[in-house]
Amino acid sequence: MHSDIQDVFTQLHIDIARNSTDDFNLFHDPHKWQRINDNPFGGPISLGFQLESLIEGRIARFRAGREEAGLIGQHALHFSNYQFSFANAVKPGQILQVEIKDSQFKAEPEPVLSNRILVKADGNLALMGYKKETAEPLFLPNPNLARIGELKIQPDRCFLPNGFFLKRKFMMTSNAKNFLCASLRDQTEYFDELQDKVEFPEMFPCALLSSALLEKALKWLHDFERNPMVYTSHKISIDRRLLAQLRSNDALHILIKPAQDAAAHDFGDLKATPLDYECYGLFGSVNLVLFRALISLTPLELITKAMHK
Repeated sequence: MHSDIQDVFTQLHIDIARNSTDDFNLFHDPHKWQRINDNPFGGPISLGFQLESLIEGRIARFRAGREEAGLIGQHALHFSNYQFSFANAVKPGQILQVEIKDSQFKAEPEPVLSNRILVKADGNLALMGYKKETAEPLFLPNPNLARIGELKIQPDRCFLPNGFFLKRKFMMTSNAKNFLCASLRDQTEYFDELQDKVEFPEMFPCALLSSALLEKALKWLHDFERNPMVYTSHKISIDRRLLAQLRSNDALHILIKPAQDAAAHDFGDLKATPLDYECYGLFGSVNLVLFRALISLTPLELITKAMHK
């Protein structure tokens, strides 16, 4: 088992992470967190994707130390898959410890390299799950893109004929650098202007999902103060081959819709109902699927009730 060094997110790290991804969730705001109805956290909390970016950096270092790149290349494990459940919020000033269990490789029935991961904040479990390298994505089928037309000419923040909400973002190296710094990582490993080096980290484009989900909620007139939602789990598959093609100013089209079993409910519904969203990040003229994600949210009300049981 590998136990990483101890790290700390300050409020400045949280502010940089939310600013670099346009995340305006009240939970992260040092002033507006107090507006949230029955907020049990007693202050702002870190971003889920910020924590996952920290994990991405730690496991990259872990893989490099064990020279696992050859195994990944030999078996064409082009997809990075993250599967995490959130057990508790991470607050500014808490000591973080990322624990990465020893790598497990299985060749059959399909090759997969996996590691179990735990994150503790001040010694208490905050997140648990897996990072897996596979030849095919583990989560969600390819999206049905019928009747959507050219995404680049569709209005930003619109609902497409096939039910997806569209949010258009642009790959900015400055935002990616800030996001790396906010998650306690070295930006020079990914960007170097003098050498024309541009390598977007895996979690940065995925982190833009938060702002897309928030903007979708705004469209439905969701009340972020009366009915706040929190992440309970993330399941994400990223195509590293396509990630390597991303360049500054490339458009990323994020598509979101409720999962089939959650389609009867959506943002704006005041009922305390967990929601699952199917999310895709597409880019290029032929709508290549850079990432796919199943994002689960639960009303804070249900979390608070569970805490008091």
